[in-house]
Parts: sequence; structure tokens; C-alpha cells
Amino acid sequence: MKLQTLAAACAALVSISFAAPAMAGDPITAKLQAPLAAKTKVIAGGAVFLCEGDTCVAAAPSSRTYATSTCKDLAKELGAVAAFGGERKQLDDAKLGACNVAALPATQVANR
Repeated sequence: MKLQTLAAACAALVSISFAAPAMAGDPITAKLQAPLAAKTKVIAGGAVFLCEGDTCVAAAPSSRTYATSTCKDLAKELGAVAAFGGERKQLDDAKLGACNVAALPATQVANR
């Protein structure tokens, strides 16, 4: 019985260790509030985002790409972000608000 319990615990740990890298590999998409005039490449959060129109995609994100700081880097470079995340998880409204502070002119940030 102890051997079965140990085997089940090991199986659970192995499945958890493979789940985190799998999520890191899912594409991350940033939907911009305004479309870009031309195709653009931006490096943020350890990944290359290819942008066209109002959509930027990191097809090969790192484990640190899904983060508010990455969204802030994109907002600073490209403008306000309407949505940010992967297939399984998106930034909530509060984190998007924090992200978009980086897109505001310095005078508007001071007034917040």
C-alpha cells in the first residue's frame, strides 16, 4: 500500500513539473487598443513579439513572458493594451490598468 501511495505521489509531481513549462510555451498575445501603421518586432519578457495591426504575438514565450511587466514594456513601446495573455490565462482588468499606466504621457501619470 505504501508503494502505491509513493508511486501516486511521484506521478503527481512529474505531471506538475511538466505543466509549468508547457504553459510557458503557449503563445502570448497582446491586443492593442489602436492598430500599428506597420509591422513591428518588439522584445519584451524574454520573447520576440511580432506585431501587425492591433495584434502582437510571442509564438515562443519564455517562462517570464506572461507578466504585467511584459505588458508594461509593450504598452510603453506600442501604446495601450486592450488584452494580454495566452489561451489559458489573461491579465485581469486591474493588471491591464497597471500595464497601461506605462502607455500614458508623464503628465497623466502624475495626475492618477
